[in-house]
Amino acid sequence: MSDSSLLKGLIDALRVLPGVGARTAQRMAFHLLEHDRAGGLYLARTMAHALEHIHHCRWCRTLTENELCKICSDSGRNGKLLCVVEHPSDVIALEQATDYQGYYFVLGGRLSPLDGISPEDIGLDQLEKRLSEGLVSEIILATNPTVEGEMTAYYINDLAKKYHITTSRIAHGVPVGSELEYVDSSTLSHAFAGRRKY
Repeated sequence: MSDSSLLKGLIDALRVLPGVGARTAQRMAFHLLEHDRAGGLYLARTMAHALEHIHHCRWCRTLTENELCKICSDSGRNGKLLCVVEHPSDVIALEQATDYQGYYFVLGGRLSPLDGISPEDIGLDQLEKRLSEGLVSEIILATNPTVEGEMTAYYINDLAKKYHITTSRIAHGVPVGSELEYVDSSTLSHAFAGRRKY
């Protein structure tokens, strides 16, 4: 590889992206420099602008360029329903895949005492403040089915009980189109335990 410090800097910068290792970053850098400089400049400008102007929604903590995101600004949504998710990308996934019409609360992670992540670190103090206002009647727990995700859901369920708010948990189970013999035992166990009437 060339000993250009700018080239090395570009490759190192591209490696901050998830899943991009040294070889992939090198291929990206050479592609931009040799075949698509205009695209590279557009990417750089767009990234700089986004990083400067996108922040967390004051109400739900998802990503937005406004004080309130588009969902929180929509007065036509059901204010009694609050879906709690781990990341802003989960909001997008649910909006694209469901007809859910309530609001969201984005934790920005999940409880993990071993990693030093406490309730305050994921905004559970803000969530409790929102619950104490008495507008929410049901929380839908949509944290990931990991040990930490389940612990976080359990904690939020206890918080909701304190304010007499109903909680429900999204179902975890067998993916559509899969065969039972190939599904891992943990997923199969969750699916069987969460069965519903047909």
